[in-house]
Amino acid sequence: MSLFNNWKETAFEHKTQEEEIAFWKEFCGAEKSFYELILGNYQEVTEETIKGLAEKLEVSNEFIMGFLDGINDSLVNRLDLEEMTEDSTARLEIDFEKLFYNMHEAKADYLYTLSEWEPILSVEKRKEIEKAQKRSKIVVKEDRIGRNDPCTCGSGKKYKKCCGK
Repeated sequence: MSLFNNWKETAFEHKTQEEEIAFWKEFCGAEKSFYELILGNYQEVTEETIKGLAEKLEVSNEFIMGFLDGINDSLVNRLDLEEMTEDSTARLEIDFEKLFYNMHEAKADYLYTLSEWEPILSVEKRKEIEKAQKRSKIVVKEDRIGRNDPCTCGSGKKYKKCCGK
């Protein structure tokens, strides 16, 4: 079984709600540490094996795969997670604006409020990205033609008697 499938099984197949809560609490703590490391060295492109990352952060390979699953959409070059083994090298060239946006999308306030963001994105830029993410969720209803409105074809008839039939 691939590391990615192991991650999915570990993350999403819990027998009890207590197990699930404990798992996500542990994972989120590890994820926060990982982001502190990555953001703290934002000027460098991290390139490391899965096994090397796991040893550096003192977590399992599956946790690293979970992290990569979460950050993959924010990478300049996406990783093929299904094909990765513990000896595969992960090149983490991150689009930080996209990452910050995705953190808001995931409602991960424990990540987008990290102090490590300060040298990477200005306060104004972070607010701009946050507003853009919130605006993306607003649904705008289009104006609809009422049945008694004049027809849009220009015939002068009511819509219900013309094109609305």
